[in-house]
Amino acid sequence: MILNLIDSPVNLTLRSARQFLIVGDETHRSIKTVERATEANLPTKFGAFRIVGYRSLTSSEEFVVLTRGVFKSETPPLVRIHSQCLTGDVFGSIKCDCGQQLEAAMKLIAEADYGAIVYQQQEGRGIGIINKIRAYALQDKGADTIEANERLGLEVDSRRYQQCAEILLDLGLDRVRLMSNNPEKIQALRNVGIEVTERVPLLIEHHQNLTGYLKTKRERMGHLINLPEEIYG
Repeated sequence: MILNLIDSPVNLTLRSARQFLIVGDETHRSIKTVERATEANLPTKFGAFRIVGYRSLTSSEEFVVLTRGVFKSETPPLVRIHSQCLTGDVFGSIKCDCGQQLEAAMKLIAEADYGAIVYQQQEGRGIGIINKIRAYALQDKGADTIEANERLGLEVDSRRYQQCAEILLDLGLDRVRLMSNNPEKIQALRNVGIEVTERVPLLIEHHQNLTGYLKTKRERMGHLINLPEEIYG
């Protein structure tokens, strides 16, 4: 049996008590921009999770949250914000590390028996699957992941995490251990008053195809990635 964590007394208390969001140095009354739609049990190869669906009230975007364990305010859970990556998450592409990061996050949560993953529909860092394939075609000709977007006249990273943060608050989570190598996600949560008590790095298996991609993410996008020395050899 999987407990329904979402409406536990702790979460309801936290949710009802939270009336403001902290954005930068200003305090704004929170405006609801997402709503919970449905939830169910989800057995996976990593064990049992609870799956919760949210929809945006300001766009057509939908979100999925995987949760495990009963959240307690005094114990920050493992949390990941994961942007949809069809090629990596579903097809096992090794042009990126997205699929590996998702599986690593699910495994860590299963081992801890405690955590949540917010899965958002922002494919290709927000450019969509068709433009992502166009970017891949440019990468086939030697462009890196940033140059490809720029040649297409697209933002390097157009993802926004405000609604992901709102979902975490709706779950009663205002203190988290964030599984991410992306400092922008850390800052986005802090901007709305969520305390990131720890950054938990996600370790992945390095493939030769990933070398240039990971170097670009670290050196040009500021991601906190530990690369093996041979990459710089």
